[in-house]
Amino acid sequence: MKANIVLLPGDGIGPEVVASARRTLEAIAQLFHHQFVFSEYLIGGCSIDTYGIALTDEALEACRAADAVLLGAVGGPKWDDPTAPVRPEQGLLALRKGLGVFANLRPVKVYPSLISASPLKPEKLQGVDLIVVRELTGGLYFGQPKGRSRTTDGRERAVDTLEYHEDEIERIVRMAFQLAQSRHQKVTSVDKANVLESSRLWRQVANRVAQEFPQVRLEHMLVDTAAMRLVSNPAGFDVIVTENMFGDILTDEAAVLSGSMGVLPSASLGTDGPGLYEPIHGSAPDIAGKGIANPIGTILSAAFLLRYSLKLEEEARQLEVAVEKAIDMGQTTVDLGGTYTTSQVTDAIIHHLLH
Repeated sequence: MKANIVLLPGDGIGPEVVASARRTLEAIAQLFHHQFVFSEYLIGGCSIDTYGIALTDEALEACRAADAVLLGAVGGPKWDDPTAPVRPEQGLLALRKGLGVFANLRPVKVYPSLISASPLKPEKLQGVDLIVVRELTGGLYFGQPKGRSRTTDGRERAVDTLEYHEDEIERIVRMAFQLAQSRHQKVTSVDKANVLESSRLWRQVANRVAQEFPQVRLEHMLVDTAAMRLVSNPAGFDVIVTENMFGDILTDEAAVLSGSMGVLPSASLGTDGPGLYEPIHGSAPDIAGKGIANPIGTILSAAFLLRYSLKLEEEARQLEVAVEKAIDMGQTTVDLGGTYTTSQVTDAIIHHLLH
């Protein structure tokens, strides 16, 4: 098949790990006789430096026209001014909105050979294989009104609004149930229904959608309890679905289970149009250019790209198997206790893929 893939390397280690993922996709194309056409655009801090904005209209239109989009990371100390009118993260929010992606899928799988890399006791990690489905287009990050003002006594006041519409909740919860059907048939809906009206609506809609999937068990859990359970009994989860900010926080917490944020991929999907794929780690400017960035999260995001956007399940599975072989053989970067460079890890994965 022929597919057009837009690469958005971004800032920090983004260009290094995206280059690695591109190499693995080229190996997949060679192995399975596909034609992948790549184009590259700026996003985040590097786009601000060049164009004055975090994402240009040209870049967004290219992404909309593509079959899939692979992103590295955005941001860094150079642009880390909370009062700046233009920030790298604005590019990511604009991209998600422009592509119409509303569901962020973040799996957390603990590889047996990496159990020692996690701060949790090994017995807590047995059987951990969960996925968090985070809503992307609503909640505090997008609610209006938003902004700052001054009160009559001259002191500053800041307002963020948490807003959800019924249809936003319904589509994300339904996606979670659909995923659970092919997994362990359990959905944990995380909210704060004891305090928030938006969470009470969330719970009401979740109960209604659950009736469409009688074989899938639904449990409701307050976000503070979920945060505790993620470290005390992570194997008890299958599919977690939650709103935007809760999902943002819980997925970073869940990343600790795997031993390194560097191995975790993500996919952001909508009803139609191209999906957006990225590792969950940040731009890590402290190690940028040193050749030691872990490319596995981005490579596994490329496997998601193959699975969800290009519908190439066998290709995705073989790439994931190649990654697992590299991990099992200790062919990893320093964050996982290995001695391999970014390029050497990529070489090892491609070797396992082709042999």
